[in-house]
Parts: sequence; structure tokens; C-alpha cells
Amino acid sequence: MLHYMIQTIAFQVFFLLVYDAFLKKETFFNWNRLYLLSTAVLSIALPFIKINSFKDVVPQKYIINLPEIFIGNQPPFNANQIHIETISTQTQSAFLWDALFYVGVLIATLLLIFKITKIVWLLYKNPKSKIGFLNIVSLINSSAAFSFFNYIFLGERLSETEKESILKHEIVHVKQKHTLDLLFFEVLRIVFWFNPLVYMYQNKIMVLHEFIADDSAVKHQNKSEYYQNLLSQVFETKNISFINPFFKQSLIKKRIVMLQKSKSKQINLLKYVLLIPMIFGMLVYTSCVQNLYSQEKKIQSDIKMAQDNKLIQKIKAVKNQIQIQGNTSEEEDKGLNLLLKIVKQNDLDTQLVEEVQAYTSVEPKTDLMLKIVDVFEQIQAQGTISEEENKTLKELLILTSDDGFNNPFFADVIKDIEVPFAVIDQVPVFPGCESLTSNIEQKECMSKEISMFVSKNFNTNIGKEYGLVGKQRINVIFKINQEGNIVDVRSRAPHPALEAEAIRVIKMLPKMLPGKQRGKVVTVPYSLPIIFMVPENKSLEKND
Repeated sequence: MLHYMIQTIAFQVFFLLVYDAFLKKETFFNWNRLYLLSTAVLSIALPFIKINSFKDVVPQKYIINLPEIFIGNQPPFNANQIHIETISTQTQSAFLWDALFYVGVLIATLLLIFKITKIVWLLYKNPKSKIGFLNIVSLINSSAAFSFFNYIFLGERLSETEKESILKHEIVHVKQKHTLDLLFFEVLRIVFWFNPLVYMYQNKIMVLHEFIADDSAVKHQNKSEYYQNLLSQVFETKNISFINPFFKQSLIKKRIVMLQKSKSKQINLLKYVLLIPMIFGMLVYTSCVQNLYSQEKKIQSDIKMAQDNKLIQKIKAVKNQIQIQGNTSEEEDKGLNLLLKIVKQNDLDTQLVEEVQAYTSVEPKTDLMLKIVDVFEQIQAQGTISEEENKTLKELLILTSDDGFNNPFFADVIKDIEVPFAVIDQVPVFPGCESLTSNIEQKECMSKEISMFVSKNFNTNIGKEYGLVGKQRINVIFKINQEGNIVDVRSRAPHPALEAEAIRVIKMLPKMLPGKQRGKVVTVPYSLPIIFMVPENKSLEKND
């Protein structure tokens, strides 16, 4: 949300700067109106637009060089606990900002309702008449004049000559539906109440409305008389941001100056062509950055889930323990089967409860049994299992059930299942390892080939380029998907340049034969520690 708001504000700043620098002084009032309305909409919509083909406009190395932080859920990476705590603090802060945002939206909405109520009250208490499609409202004891949709409010203190001049002006507002423009920005002010640029947009469009109406009205009246009407009034305009006031003191000078200006030359219309490269550049930006931001946001979401949801943490601990062991005992299988029964039953019957209690009392317990019991106790403590927790349990149990991959009960998770490399039936096969028949041999071959590939392609000069010395540990995690492609590459290292280099090299890995579990093609997560030794340049030290 914050990233979206920053992009929106940045685009609005750019659009308004172009407007003030090149278009504001031109007499193409309707074109300027279209520019302000369209750029306001574009600033909101562009952050959502992603055109994949535009990614190639920026060299890929610049995209990859953006640092990515790996935050894993594997036991070897406990050092990342610092980042988990940071995410927790950020989450609390985000909650406060969200609360402030919605309070602002509520206040802005109430203000709009109050303004509309004032208009309705004026309609209710003042006499009305009709002239064609116009509804004329006579404001008692007032010299104000403004319009709202097809209602024109005229103070009864105005002379007939003044009313005639004002009507010509306000009819333009009514016919061109200027009220809709202002209400559009009122809605934006509710959603983006914190953004001063929205208020600037509304103010600029209001000024344009007056220029448009003046330009049309003065064609049917002597200019000097029109100026006199503007200057001779006791300014009593209602302070409502979505009406079109005829008498507004802060606008009088601008309106008279604009009326005296010569018409802009048609060649100046080419200035609006500036919008094309501006939009193109913004699309390139959103297309190239949005994917990276979405991936980072997904990682943070996963961390938040792991931090907040104790049951999911405990389920993942069971999965990690199975990965470490590589196999399970008969007693451990009993616990996993009890978990499967819990998932399949909406309500725990007495017999199942007794079976769980009996299992928890078994002594001694293995590490895996202790983690399974932790899951039982957490389910009992919270009383219910959420949809996300249920899915996480199924993703675990599909791996331990004999017919998991052929059981319709697991159909909703089979496409997303990730099988740990240590326990998969058929590991992914690196090109050149196909001739090996043993699963163990293929695992060893794959590890060897990947190590050789990384050693060959890793840029060893990076240490000298960034002044790194000593032992540099890089943790990389990636997935080999159901098509055998390398996806979701993430890394963590002491320096962003090392992270980027590790990601670059891993993404270069060739396509492999995908892994299989119980005969089904599956996605396999794979972690790879890289130790990069950077020697000290002693020769340079001696020269110094």
C-alpha cells in the first residue's frame, strides 16, 4: 500500500510540474481540463499496470542488481531471526498507520457529507424556479452566485443585469458538467486525504472551469461590462470546494488577466505530446519494478505468517524435522496419521481425542514425535484450524501419506506442493546426470554439477571491486518447478553485490528434469550455501 501511494504521488508531482511549466499559461482551456483529469486518473492506474515486454527496455543486470534479502524457514538460517523481529515491529507500525489512514478517510467522508448537506439545505429553504433545463435558486439576503449540477444559485441582491451576465457564465458550467470534475476530486480527497497534490489538482481544475466559462460568456457581452461585474461585487461566495462560484475573490485577478490574453497559437498544441513519453517512461518503471516489489512483499507476508501463526510454525517444524531425518519410524507415522484424521474431520470425536491423548503420553519421544505433539497441543489450545493452517497441514501430510499424490482429498494443494530435496522420491536431474540410475547418485551428481557451475561462472573479481576481504558466506535458495526451470531465486549475503551475483549465477543454471514424488511431478526447493574466500592483497600493502 505504501509503495503504491509513493508511486502515485511521484507521478502526480511529475504531471503537475509539466502542467505548470508548459501548459498552464496557454488558452487551450478544454485541453488543459482534459490533461488534468486524465493525468489524475493515470497517476492512480499506472502503478497497477505491468507490461512484460517493457522489462527488456531496461538492461536485465540493472533489475537483478536490486538487493534481495533471503528470509528462510529452514533451521540452518536461524541468524535471520533478527529480520523476523524487525518485520514484527514494522507490522505494529503498519497497523497504526492503517488506523490513521482510515480515521482520515472517515473524517474526509463526513466533511463531504456536511458540504452536500449545506447545498441541500440551501435548496430546501430558498425559493426555486425553472428556466428550461436550469433550476434557479434565489438566495435570500445574499449576493452570492454559484452552480451545482443544473442548479444555479443567485443572490436576490444582484441586479437583473448582473444576473443575466452570471447566468451566461454559469450555464457553461452546467452544460460542460464541471460539477462532476470537482466531485471526482472530492472522492480522491477522501481516499488520498493526506496527499496535498490532490487538493492542488482540484484547485487547478476549478480555476480552469472559470476560464472556460469566462471565455464562453464574454463572447456574448462587452468585456468591460464583464470586468465591472467581477470587480463591483461584495464577495460572499460559499466556501464549498465542489461548486462553481462566480464571485471568488482569489480568482478575480487571474480571470481578468486570462481574458485579456491573446489566443495561444495552434502550434503550441504540440506541447500535449509530452504526455506520451511521460506515460511510456512510467510504464517502463512500473513494469520493471513491480515484479521485484511483489516478490519482496510476498516474502514479508510469508515471514509475517510464520511470526504470527504458531500452528503454522509448528507444522513447518515437523516438516523440517522429517527433512533432516529423511525417514520416519512406525511410532512417528502413527502421529502423522492422527494429524491426517484431524484434518479430515471437522469435529474431533471422543475416540480420536483419546487416541491423541494416548499418543502424547508415549515415552520416550523422538524429536519428530515431540514436534507432532506440539502441533496437537496448539490445535487444542486454539480450538479451530483456519483455512491457511489446514492447507499447511495438507502440504505436510501429502508427503507422508502412502497415497497422498493420488488421493482426491489433497487435490487442492497438489499443484502448489514443494517436496524437500532430502526426502523426494525422484530428485531433479541435472543435464548430464540422466544416465545414473540411483537416486543417491543423481543427488550427488546434481550437487557436484551445481557446485562446478557456480565456481565457473561466479565473478571472483567482485571481492576486489567492492573492497571485500576474508570469508564471505552467501545463502541462496531457489526452486526447481514442475517444468524443470529455476524460479524464485533469493539470496542473503554480507554485501548486496554478493547477493546480486549469486542470484545472477543461479538463474543461469540450465533447465533440468523435474523432481517427482509418488510418480507426480512436483516443485522442489533447494538451498545452496556458497563460501567465497577473498584473499587480502598483500602485495599492495607492501607497496604502500
